[in-house]
Amino acid sequence: MGRLDRYLENDVNSATLSIDIGGSGVKGMVLDSQANPLNDRVRIETPDKAVPRAVFDVIGQLVLQQPSFDRVSVGFPGVVQFGVTQTAPNLDGDWNDVPLAARISEMTGKPCRAVNDADMQGYGAIEGTGVEMMITLGTGMGAAIFSNGHLTPNLELGHHPWRKGDTYEEQLGNAARRKVGNKKWSRRVLEAVEQILPIWNPRVLYLGGGNADKLKTEMPERVQPVDNIAGILGGIRLWDDEPH
Repeated sequence: MGRLDRYLENDVNSATLSIDIGGSGVKGMVLDSQANPLNDRVRIETPDKAVPRAVFDVIGQLVLQQPSFDRVSVGFPGVVQFGVTQTAPNLDGDWNDVPLAARISEMTGKPCRAVNDADMQGYGAIEGTGVEMMITLGTGMGAAIFSNGHLTPNLELGHHPWRKGDTYEEQLGNAARRKVGNKKWSRRVLEAVEQILPIWNPRVLYLGGGNADKLKTEMPERVQPVDNIAGILGGIRLWDDEPH
């Protein structure tokens, strides 16, 4: 959380409800303008059939368990353009052109911003200097890239072809990890990192997501682990950057 305070230029009275929508769980917590939690993180299982209506129902349940807040930040597992979802490869149903931010704003009566979940986790990790990159390892694989603290949104690197005819996500997602075991999966992650670094040349590559703590292989010096709570903390930094 120390990295985040360099960017906190928010109204000292603002409180942000930060929501992280994942393939296995929907998490939420209210933070003050200094990213201090005002409640314990609430987690509700993602519905087995994660169609839009079911996910919005879960978000409604989560909102009811929060203290008061002034605005909402949402991280979503897919492409989000101007608050509208375009893809959701690890959810169900049709998420194309779903006005995520507008619906949550209507639900809560508060302004809302929504971005890709890896983008929001990156906001919780970056220092704001040079090129920084975020890779998340969870149900799938997410990626985000920042230049001097500013996001280039929706870097869907996980769906890029990589090895043996598979994408990064197919080789590094949770299904692959469970199939081959943590040791072999960790070697794959290292191989991916060693390929990504000389292509994107980030000053720092952050590794986060729910499966990052299962890595069994030492990573290169430029790679830094990030706690999964960054996906919540990034909801503050999101409001300091230009709107997407």
